[in-house]
Amino acid sequence: MPRTSDHVVRVAPGTFSFQFRNLLYANRRNCSYICYEVERRKHRSCVSFDSGVFHNQVYAGTRCHTELRFLSWFCARKLRPDEHYRITWFMSWSPCMQCAEWVADFLERYRNVTLSIFAARLYYFQHEGTRQGLLRLSDQGARVDIMSYQEFEYCWEKFVYCQRRPFKPWKKLKTNYQLLVAELEDILGNTMNLLRETLFKQQFGNQPRVPAPYYRRKTYLCYQLKQLDDLTLDRGCFRNKKQRHAEIRFIDKINSLNLNPSQSYKIICYITWSPCPNCAYELVNFITRNDHLNLQIFASRLYFHWIKPYRKGLQQLQEAGISVAVMTHTEFEDCWEQFVDNQSRPFQPWDKLEQYSASIKRRLWRILTAPT
Repeated sequence: MPRTSDHVVRVAPGTFSFQFRNLLYANRRNCSYICYEVERRKHRSCVSFDSGVFHNQVYAGTRCHTELRFLSWFCARKLRPDEHYRITWFMSWSPCMQCAEWVADFLERYRNVTLSIFAARLYYFQHEGTRQGLLRLSDQGARVDIMSYQEFEYCWEKFVYCQRRPFKPWKKLKTNYQLLVAELEDILGNTMNLLRETLFKQQFGNQPRVPAPYYRRKTYLCYQLKQLDDLTLDRGCFRNKKQRHAEIRFIDKINSLNLNPSQSYKIICYITWSPCPNCAYELVNFITRNDHLNLQIFASRLYFHWIKPYRKGLQQLQEAGISVAVMTHTEFEDCWEQFVDNQSRPFQPWDKLEQYSASIKRRLWRILTAPT
């Protein structure tokens, strides 16, 4: 049922299931859809919503990408300089390079608008231009994220003529979601997009074995750079890349900040796996060259701790004055509060967290106190 010539209220179930299927590589999906919500605030009191669906124009002579159709409509019909707006987009494709630049320019110009983007798929995520476009959006304050099961279910109920039929997830929805989240995090690098709750508990969980449903444990490093008075100067989160481990990316980031060598700083790192021998060597060199930095590392788990070079790497970290410890409830809770999109919910420990932590702590103590 059309609302205006520009957009519609809802789409057919088949259209949604086909266009929003979260494939890593998708064919025959040349249309791009935006399910949008606009929240308007005036004088901090009045709150109102507008919602609907836009899709791109693909016919010759009238081609126009979905993002531009929305912005044209929004600027003409809704935007006022004395009001503040929160816009949410649920997109079948993330923005292309040019659209990302246009949207970023819009956000830079209109500071009274905030934008959250949840994409079902990533558009040509291997292309450097597309990756830079998403980075530019994030730099302008846009939240860029991947649609999870909850977002698909929400869109099904709000933007689809579902006739009260429940949302039925397609095969591999959750698996593809995890793959797309990893790709997006690789693109955004150190931007402070918060970790999702599920991702945090999966990757930082200190269980000796991966609980069902099974997944691959990767290296995530969350850091806080502070002055000695505890004022936080910078923070972020890195994930391993194929040729560059999270620890090396972290070193690159701190070096890029050009910190004043006459001042002292402390850095707290929460890491899913303890460093490998090469990363331990690089961290030792990094701290040796920067004696104005105090580095503390809290690891959720020990990486190949039974192999001699890995144990030696941990000993070398300690010898260089780098504090190496195991994450306990206190560190997991701090990491939850600082780096996770927790929706103001308190940290809820998983079963046997403290027991596992104590066991890993004893193992680390034996490694660090063993003769070198």
